[in-house]
Amino acid sequence: MRLTAGLLLITLWLSGGGCRTGAGSNTAPANAPGPAATNGGPTAGPPARPPIYGYEVVNVFPHDPGSFTQGLIFHGGALIESAGQYGVSSLRRVELGTGKVLKKVAVPPQYFAEGLTLMGGRLYQLTWEHGKGFVYDVETFEKTGEFHYDGEGWGLTTDGQSLILSDGTSRLRFISPDDFRVTRAVNVADGGRPVRELNELEYVRGEVWANVWHDERIARIDPATGRVVGWVDLTGLLAPRERQSGEAVLNGIAYDAEADRLFVTGKLWPKLFEIRVKPR
Repeated sequence: MRLTAGLLLITLWLSGGGCRTGAGSNTAPANAPGPAATNGGPTAGPPARPPIYGYEVVNVFPHDPGSFTQGLIFHGGALIESAGQYGVSSLRRVELGTGKVLKKVAVPPQYFAEGLTLMGGRLYQLTWEHGKGFVYDVETFEKTGEFHYDGEGWGLTTDGQSLILSDGTSRLRFISPDDFRVTRAVNVADGGRPVRELNELEYVRGEVWANVWHDERIARIDPATGRVVGWVDLTGLLAPRERQSGEAVLNGIAYDAEADRLFVTGKLWPKLFEIRVKPR
C-alpha cells in the first residue's frame, strides 16, 4: 500500500550552468535482450535504453515540512498543492518564495487527498481509496462538483484535452473531463519492462513526467505509447538528515510553461527545488 506525494522546481533546459550539481547513480532498469532470430538471421540486440539526465539546482525555497505532498501545479505565480493523509488532507495555494500558505481548504477527514491538476479554470483533485474526486474553482477554491473513477487515485495531470490518471500500477488512464469516461489507456514500460507505482504526474512539453513511489527518479513518458523516453535522476537532492521519515519521499512536480521552469519537492520535505535538467 502506498502512503503518498511532493514539491520540487525544475527548469527544462538541458543546458545551462551554475548551481549545485546532482551526482545520482545510473540505475535505470536493466532491459532484457530481444529474442534471437532463427534460420541464421541476425541476432537482435537489447532494446535501446532511454537516456538518463542529471540536474543542477537553480533555486531552493521553503516548503511546509508537515505537508504530505500528493499533487502540485504552478498557476498565477504561485503553487497549488494537494496535501494528503487521513484527517488532515487539504487543497492549498502556496507562495513560491516563502512557502507561506495563502489559502487552504480542508478535504473531508474520511478522504486521503491525492493528485491534482488544472484544466479550464477548474482544479481536479483525486482521493486515494474512495474512487472519488473533487472539482474546485481555481480562484476561489469553492467546490463545484465531484467525479468518480474505478480503483485507486494516485497522480493526475492533463494534456489540455484529457485528465491523465495514475493508480499505483503501470497504467495511465485518459479520462474525459466532460463525463469522466475513460477514453483510452497506456501501460508504461522501459524497454518492455513495466514501470509500476507511478505516482504524481505533470505534463511537460508533450511528455508525461511521473514520480515513481520510493524512487529518486522521474520517468519521462511518451503519452501516445507509454514508452519511457528518459529518466531524470534526482539522487542527492534532499539530504537524508532532512527527511523526517521513510515516507518523506520524492513526490510533486509542477511546470511553469511560460518561464520553462519545473518545480519538484517531496512528501514532508522542508524544501522545494527549482532545477535545471542536464545531460549526464
